[in-house]
Amino acid sequence: MASSAEPKEKIHDPIKDIAELGPLILDRALSIKEFAALSARYPDLRMEREKTGKITIMSPVKFGSGNRESIANFFLVRWWYQDKIGETFSASTGIALPDGAVKSPDCGWISPERLASVSREEREEAFLRAVPDFIIEVRSQTDRLAKLKKKMKNTWIKNGVRLAWLIDPYEEKAYIYRAGGEVETITGFEGKKLTGEDVMPGMELPLEELRIKK
Repeated sequence: MASSAEPKEKIHDPIKDIAELGPLILDRALSIKEFAALSARYPDLRMEREKTGKITIMSPVKFGSGNRESIANFFLVRWWYQDKIGETFSASTGIALPDGAVKSPDCGWISPERLASVSREEREEAFLRAVPDFIIEVRSQTDRLAKLKKKMKNTWIKNGVRLAWLIDPYEEKAYIYRAGGEVETITGFEGKKLTGEDVMPGMELPLEELRIKK
């Protein structure tokens, strides 16, 4: 006998639906506690909190961008695996910065000296409340370059990151930000690489690996 039960209609979540179309900015400022609850409810969406409490919700990146982020992360983790000094982290990690913002770079590294201020319990149960030594941001198709540059300078470097790379595969440019230094621009990816300098000696990222595949 065939079941008479009607199939359940799929319930659309308005936040997820809107985020799929592009970044969603919430009108109401949220506390860090409220932001943590929101991000826990939507773990597949990337969210960031400005120091003012304004929340930006981003949709999952497209395959090409995700692929390039994973390559950058691979070279970082490969360097870390040699001696396992400090810890690396991925794009899903929320960093609670001193100015009140909660940001998530595409990947990064934190030294054991800075990580020592965070207890084992906090590492598992809360956003990272320590400033990374190094981060990488890889521009995606929907990212505005001017906004990313502002984030690198006014968020990452201003809060204490020692070395930061902004990689733009669409223009084949890389921007190197250093604590207390001028921004260096690398143009063209062929045969060029970024290095961890004195922050992470031996770390190298061949920019050719992040070229957009034709």
